[in-house]
Amino acid sequence: MASCHHPPAYQPLSRLSWQREIHIDPCSQQLPYSPGEITDLDDTLYPFSSGINLACRKNIQDYMRHHLRIEESQIADMCLELYKEYGTTMAGLKALGYEFDNDEFHANVHGTLPYDNLHFDPVLRTLLLSIPQRKIIFTNSDKAHAEEVLCRVGIQDCFEGIICFETLNPPTPTCHGLHKPLSSISDELSSDLDDLDESDGFRPKSPILCKPSIEAMEAAFRIANVDPEKTIFFDDSVRNIASGKAAGFHTVIVGRPTLVPGADHALESIHNIKEALPEIWDGWSESDVVLASTASETTISENFEK
Repeated sequence: MASCHHPPAYQPLSRLSWQREIHIDPCSQQLPYSPGEITDLDDTLYPFSSGINLACRKNIQDYMRHHLRIEESQIADMCLELYKEYGTTMAGLKALGYEFDNDEFHANVHGTLPYDNLHFDPVLRTLLLSIPQRKIIFTNSDKAHAEEVLCRVGIQDCFEGIICFETLNPPTPTCHGLHKPLSSISDELSSDLDDLDESDGFRPKSPILCKPSIEAMEAAFRIANVDPEKTIFFDDSVRNIASGKAAGFHTVIVGRPTLVPGADHALESIHNIKEALPEIWDGWSESDVVLASTASETTISENFEK
């Protein structure tokens, strides 16, 4: 994977500190949920024109051809149908019984993406840093891809944590918080997602849990410990927006000028957020934003020291 470079004026935090993990107390679910912003990553925080999406599709099809030995004539239609039915092609392949290593799949699909097409975005960075509420990434992609994208765009330290593929689909039953080293996760959290499935009576159609399933949405706000009714969910996918609305979020479709089913707001670009949603900043002074940011930094630093 290509290394991440920044303009000289931008000095990123160390790799350890910008992984922005949240410390989740075993008793946190007994505390009041907090408001926040949960944001999709791909084609939401950077433009579709970067070519990442199309390259990813090609790599998925190449993986199906070369590793799963699927007939070439079937691949394109199969990809589309699985995506529609299961949320991601990967989830659909698993549902059909194809066996492959998740890490190998992600390495093949994301390993040759044109990350050089992503550039440092100072406007977006300033906007994100000015938002006083908690901000969390929620992506179907794996952690390595999410970190690479955030690093390239220069916003890796603007978010409190990442809910990613590994978060919802951990290799062991003990990793059920915003993605963090297995050794740092409390054993008491090991049954969070199992409890979710058992309590609501639903199970995903695929062994892979991902957007746009309601189960994934509910898992996200439980893991992030946010109140969906006080949380804004940003995504470029019409299906994800509809699912987010069904889960109780306030929803914003990104990349479209008009509303879609389930969307409360529409943004042609994430850069338009302040004009479209000024209420995010209502009641907050500049000093409040600085204090909130400082408190978040302190909490994260303390958690890494524990």
